[in-house]
Amino acid sequence: MPDTSPRGLTRLAFGGDYNPEQWPESVWQEDVRLMREAGVTMVSVGIFSWALLEPAPGEYDFGWLDRVIGLLHENGIRVDLGTPTVAPPAWFYRAHPEALPVTADGTRYEFGSRGAICHSNADYRAAARAVTVKLAERYGDHPALALWHVHNEYGVPVSACYCDSCAAHFRRWLARTHGTVEAVNEAWGTAFWGQRYTGFEQINPPRATPTVGNPGQALDYKRFADATIRENFTAERDILHRLSPGVPVTTNFMTALSQCDSIDYWAWGREVDLVTNDHYLITDGRRTHVNLAMAADLTRSVAGGAPWLLLEHSTSGVNWQPRNPAKAPGQMARNSLGHVARGSEGAMFFQWRQSRRGAEKFHSSMLPHGGTDTRVWREVIELGASVESLSPIRGTRTEADAAMLWDWQSWWAQNLSWRPSEDHDPRERADSFYEALYDRHLTVDFAHPEADLSAYPLVVVPALYLMTEAAGHNVREYVENGGTLVVSYFSGIVDEHDAVHEGAYPGALRDVLGLTVEEFSPLLKDERVRLTGPDGSELTGDVWTEFVVPRGAETVWTYADGLTAGRPAVTRHPLGHGTAWYVSTRLDAQGLDALIGWAADDAGLAPRADLPRDVEVVRRSGASGTYLFAINHTAGDTKVPLESPGTELLTGERAAGRLPVPAGAVRVVRLDG
Repeated sequence: MPDTSPRGLTRLAFGGDYNPEQWPESVWQEDVRLMREAGVTMVSVGIFSWALLEPAPGEYDFGWLDRVIGLLHENGIRVDLGTPTVAPPAWFYRAHPEALPVTADGTRYEFGSRGAICHSNADYRAAARAVTVKLAERYGDHPALALWHVHNEYGVPVSACYCDSCAAHFRRWLARTHGTVEAVNEAWGTAFWGQRYTGFEQINPPRATPTVGNPGQALDYKRFADATIRENFTAERDILHRLSPGVPVTTNFMTALSQCDSIDYWAWGREVDLVTNDHYLITDGRRTHVNLAMAADLTRSVAGGAPWLLLEHSTSGVNWQPRNPAKAPGQMARNSLGHVARGSEGAMFFQWRQSRRGAEKFHSSMLPHGGTDTRVWREVIELGASVESLSPIRGTRTEADAAMLWDWQSWWAQNLSWRPSEDHDPRERADSFYEALYDRHLTVDFAHPEADLSAYPLVVVPALYLMTEAAGHNVREYVENGGTLVVSYFSGIVDEHDAVHEGAYPGALRDVLGLTVEEFSPLLKDERVRLTGPDGSELTGDVWTEFVVPRGAETVWTYADGLTAGRPAVTRHPLGHGTAWYVSTRLDAQGLDALIGWAADDAGLAPRADLPRDVEVVRRSGASGTYLFAINHTAGDTKVPLESPGTELLTGERAAGRLPVPAGAVRVVRLDG
């Protein structure tokens, strides 16, 4: 495999978005001096600078950027150089107002924010290519250049446009994808409600309609919108590959399931040279470190298990949530090194110096408004030293214990209108199942439903409403060959066109699960059901129940009340050399813990009772050795067992037996041997 790490970067990446254009040039020297003090190795530059680089059509001014990049190079700081195509200039929109996106109800957005782009617009595409060519020609072989950073956070905040240009582009996409209009009719089921088309010219985007529109059309439009955005990325990427060979090209993803739901990152992961990600804590009262671990695991999985890079996160609070608390002392380091434990080759932030103006002036930064006499700055200095000491882990890979099946296209389909219950949230189920695995100290890979699963003793399917026949065959083969599968309700129901699989529910999964479902029976708001086991113990479910009929599966837990009283609630199906579990209600945390415990026993995954809750232990290994990360998210000191002695990289101390990990601290041991 070719090396796709940032060119010339011999240590882990540490730094952030640098926006010197927001400040007088007299500040730049102070910036680089403080960057060196903090141990900064790379910064991202130029992401929102189109209006400065091209102040008028075809007129370019690179003088200020030449000076910035030259100054960084003189001080040994590598550059992640952005193409500024996320923010076209005001003059561009004045000349091409049709490049502003249109909503499904016909409203055209105005200039004045970011990411207001119709990705089908030919004028935007031409202008984006032109500025990318100019940048590549000027900086493609600059000695400071480590990485090309195309656009910014594709799909945020606008993922789809519904204008006439997009309508024409959609028709062309449908013709390429389906071949004929009759194939479109078949895929969308247009015989329902008399929606049949006789020509592509009759098809529009799924604009506002009096009641629910065609779900097949809506799902295809999500695919089209994602593919259209990706076309623009690959156009810029190919220019950069041609004019700047040998420099990796990336764009920053937002894989956290709560932050971007419009991008199919399985598809995007195949197009970038290096997978990078932005992650921000959602401070809604939950254990934020669990969602962080989940996002990091998901990003690593999109990268195919290869090392990736955290390109943005926050030193402390953000500014765009209803309430934006500061991070607790030490939390910045735990957040940063938690990503590194799960595969990141560094920790980058938004941004270097906190802005005085603009929409994000209260978003935290590496260098706060208060300057260097602040807690955040002191923690940045300390973190920079820690990241430097972890350079030996470069190129190693995180080891996983289990896999979770996830598919963005299934999420899109699940979230369309008129499903059996609006209380069933596939993201919530993914979060909850992940948390149950996390609390059993299992490191998780995510996998596409059609991916090879043979490496995993345990595979969990928390919410996979859309599932192809190929995916169904894949999981059956996995179980028959000895794997343990856990499936949650409302999975395997429809095919890739949102058509219900022929026959009884759960279509693509009924054979591997050894059961059928006669009928869904969602619960009313706040309604609960009790489940009883053979020993008389009880679990609790809510949101959903089903009329389950075993067809080879054994009943483990039974509904004790409600419409489904006396029916199976949780089943287990031995198949071939493996086992498939099914749960037909939304179990609470206690129930999920029990379920995952039973399945883990089937899978031969030994319990890790010697590790306290909220102390995560993750391993990275490779040619340079095996590294154990221990992250203590609790307020008490703890000790983590070591399988062999080693050297703790952050303190330089030798460690053996049980590794002391102080409250809120991180320890990283390079194991001997």
